[in-house]
Amino acid sequence: MNSIYHLVFLVPVLVGAQQQLLPGSCSFDTGTCDYTSDLAYARWTRNEEGRFITADSSFIDGREKAVLVSPVLEHLDWSCLRLVYQITGDGSLQLHLRPDGDNFDYTLWGADKPSDSWLIASIDLRNTSNAYQLLLEGRPSEEAGNSVAIFEIHIVPGYCIECNFEEHHLCGYSNHWNPNVNWYVGGSLARDPQSNLPDDHTINNQRGHYMYVDSVYAKRFQEVAKLTSPMTTTPVSGCLSFYYQRDQERGNIFSVFTRDTLGHYEEIWRPEVYATTSWRLVNVDIKAPHPLEVVYEVAFNSARGGYVAIDDISFSPEFCHTETEPVVDPSIANCDFEEGLCQYYQERVESKVWNRVSVKPNAYRIGDHTTGTGSFLLANTRFTSRPGYVGRLHGPFLPGNHKYCLRFHYALHGFRKVENALVLYIYDQHNVAQEKVWSLADTTRDVWTGVDVTYMKPMVTKVVFVSICKNFWDCGQVALDDITVTIGDCRITAGPLRALPGQCNFETGDCGYSQEKETDKGDWLRVRGQTPTSYTGPRGDHTTGVGYFMYVEASLMRPGHTARLLSSDLRGSTGPQCLVFYYHMYGSGTGLLSVLLRRGDSEQDALLWRRRGEQSISWMRATVDYECDRRHLIIFEAIRGPSIRSDIAIDDIVFKKGPCTADPGDTIPYSGFSENFNEIEY
Repeated sequence: MNSIYHLVFLVPVLVGAQQQLLPGSCSFDTGTCDYTSDLAYARWTRNEEGRFITADSSFIDGREKAVLVSPVLEHLDWSCLRLVYQITGDGSLQLHLRPDGDNFDYTLWGADKPSDSWLIASIDLRNTSNAYQLLLEGRPSEEAGNSVAIFEIHIVPGYCIECNFEEHHLCGYSNHWNPNVNWYVGGSLARDPQSNLPDDHTINNQRGHYMYVDSVYAKRFQEVAKLTSPMTTTPVSGCLSFYYQRDQERGNIFSVFTRDTLGHYEEIWRPEVYATTSWRLVNVDIKAPHPLEVVYEVAFNSARGGYVAIDDISFSPEFCHTETEPVVDPSIANCDFEEGLCQYYQERVESKVWNRVSVKPNAYRIGDHTTGTGSFLLANTRFTSRPGYVGRLHGPFLPGNHKYCLRFHYALHGFRKVENALVLYIYDQHNVAQEKVWSLADTTRDVWTGVDVTYMKPMVTKVVFVSICKNFWDCGQVALDDITVTIGDCRITAGPLRALPGQCNFETGDCGYSQEKETDKGDWLRVRGQTPTSYTGPRGDHTTGVGYFMYVEASLMRPGHTARLLSSDLRGSTGPQCLVFYYHMYGSGTGLLSVLLRRGDSEQDALLWRRRGEQSISWMRATVDYECDRRHLIIFEAIRGPSIRSDIAIDDIVFKKGPCTADPGDTIPYSGFSENFNEIEY
């Protein structure tokens, strides 16, 4: 615990001009500023000797975490929360936002790496008209000597990448240490009477502060100094402004970059003049749909390379250049084919290969990926008069110089040879193929499989899906559904169910769902791939076809035995709530799947939704409306049917504010047995 008592800041500097602090700020000098411990968990304790608050393993009392809750806040404008914290030993700290009247807390930030000094985190709080609370969740491990401590919470107006360098913590900006050249605080403390360094820009005298880098200690060619902003924690776009001065004797290179979470750099500005005699204003547009840092980089050619100074970094949500290209809307390339082909088209209508079809729920042929009962595209030799075909499906044009993430799902049926069954190309405006970005490898049949493709081209482009069949006897059917395009790298962009509150695709765990052990005779199992019993259960998950899902293995239970999967506690909220999930009930002996609501300590669970018997070989979408204004649980209850062919599975659970959008297909109580059992509708 001794390391907690030593407060270490990145650069020693006096506070020049105190920023306005908004409600929710606290230094824990004389109290906790109306922050309170959630009594359902361990308590945070304020240290009497120093000015910080801590969650210590010595006082955790076997509980897994301590939750500190802020007073109710109403910040209408964008603000920045700066958190000074320390993790000693093994533990973690997370910051959550709890909107008023919402079931779920939204995770804004987290850290789990120990430190022997205080660290600073900067988290953007978006402008909102709704009241909310902040939750700080500390999880020190139970072993002695582990703790999580908070020294200071400051909430200030504006964006976290803004800074005038008058505060002791430098707004969370950090210097990338170099043995010879580094960014330093300039101004009254650092100024040498013989130096040619400038006065501060903010206060316009020697008492203010700025950041500068000098070549005097450069020893090698291309010595580089980097000053890095805090990582943005929410999408931002607009005008980045800053002032700089530059003195160049024999050469320095000054550039500004953005860097994403994958470490990719993109240069956004470099000066047009060698030297300036006064502070010069720079305005540059930034588009950050995903987390990034702004990096101010100076490279020196020698010890006589002069200096570069910067000050007063600010940000506006309005673009600074009127000629800035309009915001790109890649969603024009999205399509689930429920209402048509959207903006997709084929080259020649008279010989079209791709057709929009739907499949009635049945036990032999899978339906669409979106709902299990909707429409998708199918390429098949049955649609052509020739023994083979080349079918090209063209998407809409999208502007160049943007990185795009394309996601889609495909499924195969038949095919002795899958070569060229489905290939993805990028075409330019002249219908010339620029690159083949993806092609199909041998894969499982009759499973919707997800694909992510990241691409970037300098020119206007479109995606083209191509299916080629050279010989009727080798070809089967290839299906396509749920195409989405977003800005950014697929490794960064949020998937449909990634880390959002109330959503779970079971890819990284059980999301807080738990088994009810007291009365159950069976368990829900988290698995991937095909379930072991033939003629029951899914062949893959709904999310990607190769990921995880939860299911009940009927061969491990007796007829009538029950398995219940319980959600974590939901707070309840006014107004309707919508639960969306996918379920799989395939097998001649399938039993029951029910969704139940358990209010508070009530002994009686309310039935919200139920399906009985075999429904389809497809994953089916369910939508459930309900209301509950107090703490409650949602329960998924599976009851085993008369035979071992009774596996039941669920996946891709989403809670959201309701009511649910209309989904007519889910109101039909399909039994799976129909006179149109295996019919494809065109």
